[in-house]
Amino acid sequence: MKKIGIIILALIGSLFGTAQKTMSEGTIVYDVVVATGNKEPQMADALDGAVTTVYLKGTKSRTDMVSALGTESNIHDAKTGNAVILKEYSSQKLMITLTKENWEAKNKAYSNVTFDFSDETKVVNGYTCKKATAKMANGKTFVVYYTTDIVIENKEYNHTFKNLPGLAMEYEIEAGKTKIRYTVSKIDFNPVPVSKFDAPKTGYRVMTYEENQQMKKNGVQ
Repeated sequence: MKKIGIIILALIGSLFGTAQKTMSEGTIVYDVVVATGNKEPQMADALDGAVTTVYLKGTKSRTDMVSALGTESNIHDAKTGNAVILKEYSSQKLMITLTKENWEAKNKAYSNVTFDFSDETKVVNGYTCKKATAKMANGKTFVVYYTTDIVIENKEYNHTFKNLPGLAMEYEIEAGKTKIRYTVSKIDFNPVPVSKFDAPKTGYRVMTYEENQQMKKNGVQ
């Protein structure tokens, strides 16, 4: 009887040891690998070796992509819906302000993504991940491997994975012949300073989302 009790306690301990974690605060780092399918140098090659870092704290999120081209950051508050995009390329520093409506418009292509789940698994950075095929509103598909061991509390941090029942650990998107693969290299549950989500007060040229869209229409980035 005593041995049975010990076994039961061990099983309970094992269950708690593998319990799902909800991440309300922390940092996720993705390594980026680009394959253009072209022998000649392409602009997308500059993204090869880039690092994308996601910072989370309650309703606030920030995503930084650092590449050979420069740095681009998206800071979003799910509570208000407002966001800021920071672009630092060469000597140019641009800050674009977005309302809730702007943010929804910007991410429209990534909203309402559906997933076809598979029993296929793959180990990514020590986590056993399940395979899912994502289908976007435009009909395009891509494969994502996710872990159910970690669930992000703030579902608004990434429109693409809002309906994914876990953390996206590896996924690959295609643009023409170019393939861009994101793979998690680090997960950190330590607190993130609230200042990480503050918009800069100085040093940036500031414009609205509408102004930036008009610039793009005029052929100016």
